[in-house]
Amino acid sequence: MADYPWVKSYPQGVSWDLDIPKQPLHEAFEEACKKYGDRPLTDFLDKITTFKEYKELSDRAAAGFQKLGVKPGVHVGLYLPNTPHYIVAFFGVLKAGGRVVNYSPLDAARELEFKIGDSETDFLVTLDVKALYPNMAGMLGKTRLKKLIVGSIADFLPFPKNLLYPIAKKADLAKWPRDAQHMSFKDLLKNDGAYTKHKLGDDLWEEVALLQYTGGTTGLPKAAMLTHGCITAAMAQGQAWTTPYTNPGTEKIVCVLPLFHIYALSGIMLGAVRNGNQLILYPRPDVDMIVNDLGKKKPTFLPGVPTLYTAINKHPKAKELDLSSLKICMSGGAPLPIEVQTAFEKLTGATLIEGYGLTETSPTGAICPVDKSVRRVGSCGVPMPGTIVEIRSLEDGEKVLPFGKDNVGEVCIIGPQVMKGYWKKPEESDKVLFSTPRSNWKGLRTGDMGYLDEDGWLFLVDRSKDLIISSGYNVYPRMIEEATYEHPAVDEVIVIGIPDDYRGEAPKVFVKLKPGASLTFDELKTHLTGKIGKHEFPVAFEIRNELPKTPVGKLSKKELKAEEKEKYEAKKKAAAPAAS
Repeated sequence: MADYPWVKSYPQGVSWDLDIPKQPLHEAFEEACKKYGDRPLTDFLDKITTFKEYKELSDRAAAGFQKLGVKPGVHVGLYLPNTPHYIVAFFGVLKAGGRVVNYSPLDAARELEFKIGDSETDFLVTLDVKALYPNMAGMLGKTRLKKLIVGSIADFLPFPKNLLYPIAKKADLAKWPRDAQHMSFKDLLKNDGAYTKHKLGDDLWEEVALLQYTGGTTGLPKAAMLTHGCITAAMAQGQAWTTPYTNPGTEKIVCVLPLFHIYALSGIMLGAVRNGNQLILYPRPDVDMIVNDLGKKKPTFLPGVPTLYTAINKHPKAKELDLSSLKICMSGGAPLPIEVQTAFEKLTGATLIEGYGLTETSPTGAICPVDKSVRRVGSCGVPMPGTIVEIRSLEDGEKVLPFGKDNVGEVCIIGPQVMKGYWKKPEESDKVLFSTPRSNWKGLRTGDMGYLDEDGWLFLVDRSKDLIISSGYNVYPRMIEEATYEHPAVDEVIVIGIPDDYRGEAPKVFVKLKPGASLTFDELKTHLTGKIGKHEFPVAFEIRNELPKTPVGKLSKKELKAEEKEKYEAKKKAAAPAAS
């Protein structure tokens, strides 16, 4: 076992040295289908579909895609919620030799148009619902998009729901023309499943499987080129970490996080496939349905984001149900408040752990051990198997800082899960990717600020782009956020830097209060006294009914930053002397 300080915190039987299967994703899927045949892969609104059935459906999808012209170098978009269509199409595209491009159902029209052109998407799979189809229909003739493959929720519903759905949901369904630019998902599958297999190169880290766009918090989004090799490595890391606590072929996993997000795709869907486990699929995050199913369907794993666990903690029915089937729950996407973790573990008896990663790392980086006795409050865990985490100086990107909380720098992740680069952006790739004599794998400059303690546990301080430089001092919003969360009236909090004529920038706190609670700025400042430094004290405070969130439920700062910038510029303009 490698001689890294964090290894001593690993679960018994888990080694840092990682064995990565040299296997394309679709071949791993084929192997799982053969092994687990009649085992359920999905429960979708009570419709059970087995591994064997998915193998047959994905074969037909591959044949259908090839008839359309999908082959190596051709890109197919998936513009879908969590339905069986996603799984069938994902593996169908890869079997056909194509690459998958994920699209978020919450993307604005301008963003969709950009991604279609940038990713060179020729074909796209979507559903016949008003929330999706019209958005993509508007791209036909406007972009390079050649054809839409349109599915229906009813395609994968049990009898008689499949017959009643078009009637019950008529108001939500979109009409679409039967012409050369359209095809039904059913028609895509109307074949014998015979498709031509394409052999990938020997280096799976060069073979792109997926273009996964980053959040695009600043400027236009970039597509991370995630290869068969790096995604397989991420799957292997997750499997290694949970092996002591799982029984392959028996687990039931809640899949409410969107599959178009790399966390859900890699960590949940592909992890379930590899281990022969069942996914309980939710097309939307209906907390009432999820809570009911926690009691009825008895899942054992619940991956989520902090906002999901908060919603379950608050749900009136949750306290009435037996939730003891849950074993391990993993939070990602945003910092996990300790009070949310504590309340959820008390409610369910499960272990809720936090992880850290990025789209560019497929998305694994660090993870907390399942053993609560070694837990370190405020840490997002230790580097995953096969992974090295370094803290590098912001002034000198080649300088690796020593362990210790006084050595805050940029978090760098080195390992087999790191992306190939950004699609068609070599200069952007060169800015964040590097090589090191410490590893044969690439390293990624994450843009996150943090430190490693003496035992190799990672503590995130902030995003470098969120860093507030106030009167020459570095102010880390996360420090203020964590202190604010400790106030009993606060439900959610975001801290951003706002323009300040004297300091350059200064912190502003936005909060959503708990029902019936109240909080004044003076009360908040009293609460923060002694918890943060004088240079970190906020200059402004605002209460909101809701705070902005990303499609996966992560608190989002970009909208608030844009608002404050606009207000500041309007104020400056109003104060400027009138032109003579």
